Amino acid sequence: MIKTGRKIFYVFSVLVLATLFSGYLLSPPAEGMYPLSEISNLDLTEAGLKIDPKEVYNPDGVSLIDALVKVGGCTGSFVSPDGLIITNHHCAFGSLNRASTTENNYLENGLLAETKEDEIPATGVVCRITESYEDVSEEVLNAADEAETLADRTKLIAEKIREIEARESDLDNSIEAGVSEMFVGKTYILFRYRMIKDVRLVYAPPKSIGNFGGETDNWVWPRHTGDFTFMRAYVAPDGSAAEYSEENVPFNPKKYLKVNPNGVDEGDFLFILGYPARTFRHQPANFLKYQNEYQLPYIQKIYSWMIHALEEIAGDDEALQLEFASTIKSFANVEKNYRGKMLGIRRLELVDKKYEEEKQLAEFIKSKPELAENYSGLFDEINSVYEQKFANAEADLWFGQLFRRSKIMYSARFIVNYAEQLQKDDSERTRSYKEEKLSETITRVSATADDFNPEFEKRLLVKMFCDALKFEGSSKIPAVESKFGGSESKDEIEKFVENLVNMVTAGEENPIMSMVANDPEEIMNSDLEIIKLVMELKEQDDKIEEQLDEFDGAMNTLLADLVEVKRLWNEAAFVPDANRTLRLTYGFVKGYAPADAINYSPITTLDGVIDKALTGNPDYEIPAKLRELYEAKDFGRFYDDKLGGIPTGILYNTDTSGGNSGSPIMDANGNLVGVNFDRAFEATINDFAWDDAYSRSIGVDIRYVLWVTQKIGGAGFLLEEMGVSLK
Repeated sequence: MIKTGRKIFYVFSVLVLATLFSGYLLSPPAEGMYPLSEISNLDLTEAGLKIDPKEVYNPDGVSLIDALVKVGGCTGSFVSPDGLIITNHHCAFGSLNRASTTENNYLENGLLAETKEDEIPATGVVCRITESYEDVSEEVLNAADEAETLADRTKLIAEKIREIEARESDLDNSIEAGVSEMFVGKTYILFRYRMIKDVRLVYAPPKSIGNFGGETDNWVWPRHTGDFTFMRAYVAPDGSAAEYSEENVPFNPKKYLKVNPNGVDEGDFLFILGYPARTFRHQPANFLKYQNEYQLPYIQKIYSWMIHALEEIAGDDEALQLEFASTIKSFANVEKNYRGKMLGIRRLELVDKKYEEEKQLAEFIKSKPELAENYSGLFDEINSVYEQKFANAEADLWFGQLFRRSKIMYSARFIVNYAEQLQKDDSERTRSYKEEKLSETITRVSATADDFNPEFEKRLLVKMFCDALKFEGSSKIPAVESKFGGSESKDEIEKFVENLVNMVTAGEENPIMSMVANDPEEIMNSDLEIIKLVMELKEQDDKIEEQLDEFDGAMNTLLADLVEVKRLWNEAAFVPDANRTLRLTYGFVKGYAPADAINYSPITTLDGVIDKALTGNPDYEIPAKLRELYEAKDFGRFYDDKLGGIPTGILYNTDTSGGNSGSPIMDANGNLVGVNFDRAFEATINDFAWDDAYSRSIGVDIRYVLWVTQKIGGAGFLLEEMGVSLK
């Protein structure tokens, strides 16, 4: 078994999560995405909550937590007893895109199902509701202690997690289990989720409202985007999770949110529940160095290149524009987010500050003999394991994008993996290649491999192979150099790629994927150039993956030690990084000053929508009906006299991350007043650091949601379903 040379403190035992997280009684708010176990330790009443905190989360009864639902990679909330869900338009973007045609473009024109029978399946969306949680740290870590190598430690933890998830899932009763790592190498929590597989689109505003501002306004304040969509959850008549069927019935949640059509004012208390994506605030300085020097710039540049290529290929072709819409939006969102992160790291000098913090921690360890005995080499070891990661960085990132973005390389790698796995006994194969899963895996891979644009594939492969020829040191790609390393390398690459794409598209069947019918040895000895190349590439990629397993195994123990040292240094516990499990964050409707002489107020109005529309920027196009209603001053009950208009966007100082898209914004009484959808550009750095000076989240005001739904969508019946009075 592995010997780390230091005593590892496991904080979680009988007290489960509470022991580690206690000590946060925050008013006014500070950094924090609080897990369920910590909510009872917060003084929310002092902060401004007007209801009993047990109405927010009550482990022994029904509470607002039960109105929350994970919608794919986003968050949503139930807003009626008949399973009506509100989430973001951008969270439904892919489903709207898939349901659209050039003749019936729901993405551009919006969607309205006037009856439940008219509701359209939200293809690809699965909902999950958190039912319960429990600590399984001891079981996971006991398995890890049996590891002989660091790479084995990574694999044993993953295997034990899969074993627990399989054991605790109860699919007959629609329960899926998931184990989440709260503190690396320290804490593992089992969550049980109720599954809902039949999700349908009910109402979506046109893209000119739901995505108003486009990439011009993405990650920007002031904001005027009507980023919301209504869906509905359905289950089988017996209440179990079921795929789409006309026999299914609306799901009846334990709890649904009440809508406050009066919204909020500047300075009001609010809180958010949701499933924030990963944050990385407890990582070492070297992690930030890796992000700043390697991952962020590489992904930002290649995503920017792919966006430009897709837009150029689509040109004025409406069908291609629709085909690429979801992909371009996804790439653009990440690209701009990463630019914001890089800017934030530089402006805040986060890498240097992290190294300075570690210098102080090292001095703290040195000053305490009992700590020096256990942790004296902590930072030297962290630096040592990161050296190999830095050395392989370019190659690792390149392989990741090559096999993910190129559909041809993706399918070829699958075929090579398939041949290797099928030569093993079924018990030794990885899960996707076991007999019970193999047919499903082949179907999934075939669908992905066949869905590609030949022109984009050509451009991408030429770029990737040309890029690889520039790598040096441990990141060199020998397979590419030996094949294309001549003086006319680009010409050779272009010719190879052209022939490759032509081969794949020449017939009705993908010749690479058709090799699943071949004997594994025949595949491994294939004369196809692409198979030979992928086998060589895979050999290097596999070595890098093995090194990354060793890296993860080492960091699993080192980060556990780092967290313990920081806890002792701070003389207080702290909240674990977000990991797509249910969290609470709270704050206030609050403006900010992002730059010299610029002060932003925290609520925008419909006037701003009209002003932007006058600029002529295509991202600011608006529906004719919106302009007509505005000019007629047909605002219904949603006009705010104090603001002098219909509120559209809200700015607030909560602590959110990517998965909080669609999270309900709730007032002091626990009523819905908005839907979270973004952060300010300066707050893209939130994944690494939070500060009240620049960390601002952005949501759509519920008054704009209701006005658009009633007046533009003609879906006043949804307001009635939510119990919203129009008087």
